[in-house]
Amino acid sequence: MNRSELARRIADAALLRGEFTLRSGRKSRYYLDKYLFSTQPIVLAELGRLFAERIRPRKVDRLAGAELGGIPLVTAASLATGLPCVFVRNAKKDYGTAKQIEGKLERGERVIIVEDIATTGGQVLEAARILSGLGAVVDTIISTIDRLEGARENIEGAGYRYESLFTKADLGIDE
Repeated sequence: MNRSELARRIADAALLRGEFTLRSGRKSRYYLDKYLFSTQPIVLAELGRLFAERIRPRKVDRLAGAELGGIPLVTAASLATGLPCVFVRNAKKDYGTAKQIEGKLERGERVIIVEDIATTGGQVLEAARILSGLGAVVDTIISTIDRLEGARENIEGAGYRYESLFTKADLGIDE
């Protein structure tokens, strides 16, 4: 599947029209439901391949994905690259091991964060701060889709490199 066919598949599966409130609190006339594309094996495999093309040229030790939407995407990227990954919880568990990071992460490891949909970048920046606080070096944040509503500026303003596989324009969204 080529890149434009994949963009069309994602838009066909996940683009919803109506009135929505985004995580950032902003109102939107469209919503990209990540679970409607990230639960389709063919789409997920193709996204893993695209993430791998971006990740392989870099010298990194591990991938990371934030709960919940980033988990299937980072898993696909991990399978496509052969790099191990960690999952970042939204909050520490208050039972068992009481961890906020699931998987093995060593101080000084270089990490790429795989993100689902970036609007302002708020959630992925929280994940980056958690990883950095544990001693990881966040190399790059790569989102699946950039809504072009400030994520790049906020992420780069926080000192991280940012890329996206697609923008809303790639999916045919012109608002």
